[in-house]
Amino acid sequence: MLRLAVIFIVIALIAAFFGFGGVASYSWEGAKILVFVFLVLAVLSFLAGMFRRAPN
Repeated sequence: MLRLAVIFIVIALIAAFFGFGGVASYSWEGAKILVFVFLVLAVLSFLAGMFRRAPN
């Protein structure tokens, strides 16, 4: 998921350089959403790992 966010950021930068503002805007928003989802899932995974019982 983080790889997709980086790809979207690269697409946004290239599109902005060539003057395609709409494509750059949508790519940037997509990257922000993917980074947010990644962070939420990472925190949830970390918390689930903390509360998991150790095997006996």
